[in-house]
Amino acid sequence: MRKKRDSTAEALEKLAEAPARERYVLRLYVTGMTARSTEAFAAIKAICDEHLQGRYDLEVIDIYQHPQLAQDEQIIAVPTLVKKLPAPLRRFIGNLSNEERVLLGLDLRRKSQTG
Repeated sequence: MRKKRDSTAEALEKLAEAPARERYVLRLYVTGMTARSTEAFAAIKAICDEHLQGRYDLEVIDIYQHPQLAQDEQIIAVPTLVKKLPAPLRRFIGNLSNEERVLLGLDLRRKSQTG
């Protein structure tokens, strides 16, 4: 009976650690080097560097240079951050400077942790 409890506890610990090891794939859609674009990039880069150290890929896509990518992703406003992985897919439109909102949307914080 004790072995079963130990293996169950180990399984639960592994499940709890899984989100901490997941790799995030993010795409940030911007329009050139505008102030809003650079602010959005700086904000999401700071959040990723602090909370996803080494566990993220961030691709910045300028919709002026790659309009087809924006059309394929149905980007209607910029800046837009798209979380491709881990599932579920999520989109953040506009100002990315609200760190708590972004962390909650990326599933890096739970509502109960936001205070």
